[in-house]
Amino acid sequence: SPAAGASPASGALSPFDRRLKRKQKNWAALQAEPAKCDYLREEVRGRGVLIMLLNLSFRTFPLALDVGSGRGYIAQHLNKETIEKLIQVDIAENALKNAVESEIPTVSVVADEEFLPFKEDTFDLVVSSLSLHWVNDLPRAFREIHQVLKPDGVFIGAMFGGDTLYELRCSLQLAELEREGGFSPHVSPFTAVSDLGHLLSRAGFNTLTVDTDEIQVNYPGLFELMEDLQGKYILYSNCSWNRKPLLHRETMLAAAAIYREMYGNSDGSVPATFQIFYMIGWKFHESQARPAQRGSATVSFGDLAKIGGLLSTEKK
Repeated sequence: SPAAGASPASGALSPFDRRLKRKQKNWAALQAEPAKCDYLREEVRGRGVLIMLLNLSFRTFPLALDVGSGRGYIAQHLNKETIEKLIQVDIAENALKNAVESEIPTVSVVADEEFLPFKEDTFDLVVSSLSLHWVNDLPRAFREIHQVLKPDGVFIGAMFGGDTLYELRCSLQLAELEREGGFSPHVSPFTAVSDLGHLLSRAGFNTLTVDTDEIQVNYPGLFELMEDLQGKYILYSNCSWNRKPLLHRETMLAAAAIYREMYGNSDGSVPATFQIFYMIGWKFHESQARPAQRGSATVSFGDLAKIGGLLSTEKK
């Protein structure tokens, strides 16, 4: 399988250069202080992924899979009472080599999220935090995750949403239109929340939950934001096939001025918004609760309006 990060031909169905993304992630993992740029992953883990795992603490998962694990951001916060063994998968071997220590036994596998090299019905739990937004074929990735899950297994994930970095995108587009007469994408495309539930359902997941959140980070200015994105292990360096290789200095200066004018804070800093989608879905099993058959209800929706009156009468 194309586990080493192979990329299909560019086109509408393959917006990302996966080979380039692998190189970018390998480069970032070798930087002197990679943990300095991990704060957004830590925030997402604390707000959503770990909370969902804690809600499932009533059960133990013998074998779990972390898709797009990076340096092991989730593993370091897990314990043996929840997960007995964890397989970490990423396209960047340098990230796996420099993974942080974990209490639970882990195994590292270099593989692509779209081509998971595991047998069907293998894992009790699959997690993925801020990795799937770089996948070319998201429906396929969801199907792969569903396939490797055991019946009654659960998938917990977080990924960036369509409103991520809207301030930066707007400022760059306006500056390019003004200075160069047109604009090119500088921030990669993201999935809309309206599509996410449908994609998960088509992949075979049931009992779905999809939620959204926004994290706002303030920076001194546009240049500091872009420098941080270059070094960040999660959002650095656009790898879209149609990306523009460079930005002219005048365009960058204009974009910085537009950014501050349109979105600047009173203290002179500028905000950057990251929209996060949290999702959870289960693989079907006979023991799971099912919705009642159509027409089996004993109370109509019309009777619900009478409940308030009945309750009031009882109190009197």
